[in-house]
Amino acid sequence: MLDILILYYSRHGATAELARQVARGVDGVAGCRARIRTVPPLPNPAAASTAPQDGAAYATHEDLRECAGLVLGSPVRFGNMAASLMAFFDGTSSLWLTGVLAGKPVGAFTSGSTMHGGQETTPLGMLLPLLHHGMLIVGLPFTEPALSSTAGGGTPYGASRVVPDGERPALTEAERQLAQALGRRVATIASRLAAGNG
Repeated sequence: MLDILILYYSRHGATAELARQVARGVDGVAGCRARIRTVPPLPNPAAASTAPQDGAAYATHEDLRECAGLVLGSPVRFGNMAASLMAFFDGTSSLWLTGVLAGKPVGAFTSGSTMHGGQETTPLGMLLPLLHHGMLIVGLPFTEPALSSTAGGGTPYGASRVVPDGERPALTEAERQLAQALGRRVATIASRLAAGNG
C-alpha cells in the first residue's frame, strides 16, 4: 500500500474539509491510501511534540520520508501559505540534504475568502520549497471538466475553494470534484512511479 500524505493547516476548518475530499480521491486509487496530517499553529512550536486535541495528528519528518506522494493544503494568507505550514517546511533541511523527497509527486490546494485573494498565487508559492526538494509538480489540467465550469474555487495550479468571511457554505460540486481529482492524480502518478511506469 502506498501512502499519500495530505498535509495541511486549517484554522477554521475550511481547508480541512478540502483535505478530506483530496483524501477521497487518493483512496479511490487501487493500492493507495491517504495519510492525513496537520501542523500546530504558531507561535507555539513546542506544541508539535504533543498530539492535537482532535482531528488529524501532527506531521513528522517520518511522514514525509514514508510517503509516496504529497498533497499540501493551506488557507490563503495575503497570497501565500500560512506561516505554520511554512515553519514546518523551514525545518526540513535534513530531508533536503538526503534527497528523500526527490522524484515524489506533489500537488497543492487552498481555501480563501475571495475569488481573487490568492487562489492561484498560494498554491504556486506552496510548491516553491517542494521544487527545492526535487518533487514532481502535479496540477489540474483542463481535461478536468469542472475546471472550465467552476464558479467557485479551482485552478490549474491546484484545488481551491472560496469561503466568504463569516460564512461556512458547503463545498460546491466543482470544488469537490477538483479536490478529488487532485488526490486521484497524485496517487495515480505515485503508483505508476512505484511500478516503474512513470
